[in-house]
Amino acid sequence: MTRRPAVLVARAVFGDIVDRLRVHFDVEDNPADRIFSKAELIEHLQGKAGAFITGSERIDAEVLAANPQLRAVCNMAVGYNNIDIDACNARGVLATNTPDVLTETTADFGFALMMATARRMAESEHFLRRGEWTRWSYDMFTGSDVHGATLGILGMGRIGQAIARRGALGFGMKVIYHNRSRLAPEQEAPLGARYVSKEELLRTADHLVLVVPYSAASHHAIGAAEIAQMKPTATLTNIARGGVVDDAALAAALRARTIAAAGLDVFEGEPKLHPDLLTVPNVVLTPHIASATVATRRAMADLAVDNLIAALTGAAPPTPVNPQVLPLKA
Repeated sequence: MTRRPAVLVARAVFGDIVDRLRVHFDVEDNPADRIFSKAELIEHLQGKAGAFITGSERIDAEVLAANPQLRAVCNMAVGYNNIDIDACNARGVLATNTPDVLTETTADFGFALMMATARRMAESEHFLRRGEWTRWSYDMFTGSDVHGATLGILGMGRIGQAIARRGALGFGMKVIYHNRSRLAPEQEAPLGARYVSKEELLRTADHLVLVVPYSAASHHAIGAAEIAQMKPTATLTNIARGGVVDDAALAAALRARTIAAAGLDVFEGEPKLHPDLLTVPNVVLTPHIASATVATRRAMADLAVDNLIAALTGAAPPTPVNPQVLPLKA
């Protein structure tokens, strides 16, 4: 009797979705939801042909070298900066992600975070909870309008375009964007979106939203010099990845009121964050929850499982990151 392939589910996830894997594989799961150290991850991957992972598991050359039998690592996330793709390519290991299924939910959240930032919602709630609201005044927590304002988007992929639709069609915003490559005219036209240089984007946007993927090239794409180019009335919203923004420089700029406010769902070194961000009032902070609806998280988990089943049973994975390694080694 041929032994079934073994797989690791590295974090707790919906039980019925894990059960889909049990139909095909011997599954080691992690219902206690412990975050493994690198040494523990290497140990738990021993003998595994595949792994269902999240952003908390770093798959690098050392992990792959210690587990030469590994054939596929399937990320429950659209980003995959936790996976060393070059190392995977060198060893013929497939990496997959979960794009598309979280686009609209993440765009909803990004727009909500931008609005909360513009209208000083967190700051005013803290004021209210402290019992400091005793009277009305004409300038109490006055923020900036979203409707009719200029929406700037850095990174015009699926999520960036979904945010642009909300701004242009729902709030009458003027949309400008910067991207590695310009969109086709038929993509720009429905949004009235205008491609600009990064410098013009920074100078012109009333509300700047970051949706650029993280890479070495985008590390600290927004730092002190970039923030200094923005309007003092502007807001900055980051739903991209930690590391795209220099958080220390941003905290200093918020304290100095170089810009009006920021909304952040991602941070350098998360779940840790720069302590100065906790001491400035003009920032809205959320713990990387832009895709956090039950329906979307289930769709992400299902797609990661679809990828893992396909990869290890000889079918075509729906969303490979490095399809050049297919077909996989036996």
